[in-house]
Amino acid sequence: MSTLLVLTNCPDETSANAIALAVVETGLAACVNILPRVQSIYRWQGGVESATEIPLLIKTTAANYAALETAIGERHPYEIPEIIALPVERGLPAYLNWVQAETVKS
Repeated sequence: MSTLLVLTNCPDETSANAIALAVVETGLAACVNILPRVQSIYRWQGGVESATEIPLLIKTTAANYAALETAIGERHPYEIPEIIALPVERGLPAYLNWVQAETVKS
């Protein structure tokens, strides 16, 4: 199984914590880092917008991606949330094994 780093941004601490807790509790992610607020500038509906957001770094497996995407989408307040998955090419084997073990469905 391959490991993924999934990125999303939330508008506030409440939604960031809710998403992080839900995906870890259900075994869809082994770990979620909730980062400090960032300023995002983006195009939306024909205009340029600016917002303060809270990034989440979600560690999961490729096998869990579809369910994780659904879980984020169900809890995310944005109409179209950023959900981007990046493959983890390399990492400490013990850590990658831990991610695999913590996201295996029983």
